[in-house]
Amino acid sequence: MSTSLDSLDTPAAVIDLARMQRNIDRMQQRMNALGVRFRPHVKTSKCTPVVRAQLDAGAQGITVSTLKEAEYFFAEGITDIVYAVGMAAHRLPQALALRRRGCDLKVLTDSVASAQAIAAFGRANGEVFDVLIEVDTDGHRSGIRPDDATLLDVGHALHDGGMRLAGVLTHAGSSYELDTPEALAALAEQERAGCVGAAERLRAAGLPCPVVSIGSTPTALSAAHLDGVTEVRAGVYVLFDLVMHNVGVCTTDDIALSVLTTVIGHQVDKGWAIVDAGWMAMSRDRGTQKQHRDYGYGQVCTQDGTVLPGYVLSQANQEHGIVSCESAPALDIVERFPLGTRLRILPNHACATGAQFPEYRALSGDNQLTTWERFHGW
Repeated sequence: MSTSLDSLDTPAAVIDLARMQRNIDRMQQRMNALGVRFRPHVKTSKCTPVVRAQLDAGAQGITVSTLKEAEYFFAEGITDIVYAVGMAAHRLPQALALRRRGCDLKVLTDSVASAQAIAAFGRANGEVFDVLIEVDTDGHRSGIRPDDATLLDVGHALHDGGMRLAGVLTHAGSSYELDTPEALAALAEQERAGCVGAAERLRAAGLPCPVVSIGSTPTALSAAHLDGVTEVRAGVYVLFDLVMHNVGVCTTDDIALSVLTTVIGHQVDKGWAIVDAGWMAMSRDRGTQKQHRDYGYGQVCTQDGTVLPGYVLSQANQEHGIVSCESAPALDIVERFPLGTRLRILPNHACATGAQFPEYRALSGDNQLTTWERFHGW
């Protein structure tokens, strides 16, 4: 069913299809030019039409952050899936069930204990799991340092334990903290070199390592070359957000996700317009707060998507948002945003804002909307 922004109830999550497709094409063309396979992370959208557009553009396989995502997209006919979160023992039966149904599911580990648990479960159930070792190339989160002796111990626990050592995987999450092309390019090379180095250590020890998987949106868009890498993963690029804008890998004109909201009141003496999109719509994510430009809970745009410089969603309660501008005279707020005015808010973090909604409204070039389901849970 199609409708228009004018008739849409608020708040609503809106995807600008032209922007989304441009983002998809930009990333895919870059990966093609760098000569690597691209495996998008679908946790950003959790939406079949978005993922289909990525695959149609040339992506090969997907990355997931939950086994529910794996089950959902496998049911949609996508079989090549990497579960890029450390495998917990209690989830092994769920992973086994997926593989038994024909899903080419790869799982992840970064410890000897976890590797041994995977191997023991696999042997007990007659299953050879494909397992990637997570490598820590930037100290951001989890993984094994490329030069750590534990890397080989984990490799042997998997290989000697009867599992298939599929390769190594890393994520340069600290790229989100950078904001210059030079720093991003340097981290992209650090990510590449670290993961390739880990793969070379495994191979030198007589262990297989066919896959070298790296990825984050900023490093994928900043790498000078990807020698030794076989695949790249990235997720938020498909919609982009204000954090990525501050990092410097997109403009506000590239941000494809926004929240449509309605002005429902004013506080004239404070220069506030009250809207019906609070943190339940935008999320609590204040990812731009520590960056060089703080957008509060989001950048305010007109209904047609034109950025209104200086106007941000400065505060948010559960169902109320406060639109304000430091440079605007307080008495102008009613004239600027009369009751019933519809605005669109660009989010700090597309993944977090998308997660607040059960569906997206996909906006076409002729301003028609189509509803796209988005799923939740673990």
